[in-house]
Amino acid sequence: MKNILAFGDSNTWGLIPGTKERYPGEIRWTGLVQNKLGDTKIIEEGLCGRTTVFEDEIRPFRKGVDTLPLILESASPLDGVIIMLGTNDCKSYYHANPHIIGKGLERCIEEIEKYVSPEKVLVVSPIHLGDDVWKPSKDPEFDTASVTRSKELADTYRRIAERRGNRFLAASSYAKASKRDDEHLDERGHEALAEAITEKIEAMQI
Repeated sequence: MKNILAFGDSNTWGLIPGTKERYPGEIRWTGLVQNKLGDTKIIEEGLCGRTTVFEDEIRPFRKGVDTLPLILESASPLDGVIIMLGTNDCKSYYHANPHIIGKGLERCIEEIEKYVSPEKVLVVSPIHLGDDVWKPSKDPEFDTASVTRSKELADTYRRIAERRGNRFLAASSYAKASKRDDEHLDERGHEALAEAITEKIEAMQI
């Protein structure tokens, strides 16, 4: 049995759009990937609000780079790691452009590479935020600039992965945010992302 850590935010945790509830394991992309691969355990480490390096003053322990070393040690030995972060880094509160968000991602990758080799790290840029995500009825922690930033992350992450020798996948090429909240994957999105990640993991020969 191979072990792959999936480290991410609410779209890894499996938040049902427009609610505070969680999709069951057989709906979440992590559970779907595990079922598709068969001989692999996907260790789910999704947390709502998680960032790469930014501290959420309202909700503690969301700073991914701080919790990642503990999670990696607890989950080891590992055959591979999937990291999908960046959506929450786009919040207006952090004022972070894609370059800075990419720097945060790299700090996380540096921790991951203490446990697995670079080619066993799958960097996944997140889905795009929907155009209306910032509205009061959805998630006003974002603004219109957040939407633009989210659409620029794929190119930034791709360059980082290529330079470091990691593998890369743009979630936005396969799935999009539900219109219900313009932020989270619906069931169809989880399925589409699971298909893409499964193919990538198989190609990586983890």
